[in-house]
Amino acid sequence: MLQEALDLREEGDEIFELLRTLKDDDWKRNTPFKNWTVDDVVTHLHFSDWLAVLSAKDTDGFLRTAQELAAAMMSGIDMRGLANERLKDVRGAELVQRWRDCFLEMCELLGNLGPSVRLKWFGPDMGVRMFTTARQMETWAHGQDIYDVLKIERRHTDRIKNIAVIGVKTFGWTFVNRGLRVPGDPPYVRLTSPSGGIWEWNEPNEQNRIEGSAVEFCHVVTQGRNIADVNLTVVGNTAQQWMAIAQCFAGGPEDPPKPGERVWT
Repeated sequence: MLQEALDLREEGDEIFELLRTLKDDDWKRNTPFKNWTVDDVVTHLHFSDWLAVLSAKDTDGFLRTAQELAAAMMSGIDMRGLANERLKDVRGAELVQRWRDCFLEMCELLGNLGPSVRLKWFGPDMGVRMFTTARQMETWAHGQDIYDVLKIERRHTDRIKNIAVIGVKTFGWTFVNRGLRVPGDPPYVRLTSPSGGIWEWNEPNEQNRIEGSAVEFCHVVTQGRNIADVNLTVVGNTAQQWMAIAQCFAGGPEDPPKPGERVWT
């Protein structure tokens, strides 16, 4: 089985255990992500995972569904509305179980695909490894929404490296997605892993670099934190421009939270 699929499974296992501790009132609490409730966040994860299963099992079916979703969004329905429409009144514990069943099916499907397989998604096709890591990234990022609203400190592991890789690889895309010129060569990125190891990308450059916690870097590129609210060292105009708008997830350009908006510790 692909290692990326095992990492994805572990990410989902962690969130599942967290969700099992929620009280009834917790599901209606507004998270710091666009004021979505916990119900909204889990509904979104389930809907996205369902689409991933569809892409892995039925390419034509996924393409038809993607066209239908695009038409609905053109009519003014956002992704939260689409997800809620599909799941109707399924909430709380029943929602968690449905998400869990679909999530496990997705992990099994992705883990058993050949490493050369490419999958359809919103935007360019993706190789199965990157596709799987993208699902881990979204699971991790939206999981943080729930940790934040509950004010629970999260324990991170080195599987977060997959998310850091996506963050580094989407340097150029962050600017292109906004119709901006890519400002220069990718910065040197040197991050400390949760276990204390060092991860490095790109050529060392004292004038164009980002250094610090891998967890904080992943928070910034997934837009879970503003760069002003973390302790990363960011040197050089290119690195500073990138960290101000970094976006490693698909879709149109989104702005990071405002300084102080997602800080609770």
